[in-house]
Amino acid sequence: MLKKILSPESCAKCRLCCVFDRYDAWETPVFTEELCERIRAAKPDTPFVSKDGGFILRVTEFDENGLFTCPALTETGCMLGDEKPFDCRIWPYRIMEVGGRRAIVIASNCEEMFSRPIAELVGFLRDGLADDIFSYADKHPEIVKPYYEGFPVLMFEKKHG
Repeated sequence: MLKKILSPESCAKCRLCCVFDRYDAWETPVFTEELCERIRAAKPDTPFVSKDGGFILRVTEFDENGLFTCPALTETGCMLGDEKPFDCRIWPYRIMEVGGRRAIVIASNCEEMFSRPIAELVGFLRDGLADDIFSYADKHPEIVKPYYEGFPVLMFEKKHG
């Protein structure tokens, strides 16, 4: 979804969005039942928890560095390919509720995107991505996370009516 602005090569080198510590484990993506089944076919012990119509990873164990790696991440990248969860397809953009309104924010730990001018990040949203994100959130409200301090707000949803 972000291939116009973020190269697959830079993502493949980084993989930061697939690794979580204790403080950002809440950011694990929301999976569909079908995606859970695909992951469990390869890694049967993967625990999921139901969340508002979707499923999130149950983060139970951290490695010796205090990190949890998404079970869909393999040596060659995400086993889900282009079918990965919506959260992953739009990362480092996130949709959060800020003061009762939905907003698109940016994760500051994606160096590739965060180093770009704000106008470019917002421009990409205005070119149709924001409409896609808000539309998806209308159908799947479970992807909207509460606002977490430190995420710069790029765009609020337009008020209806």
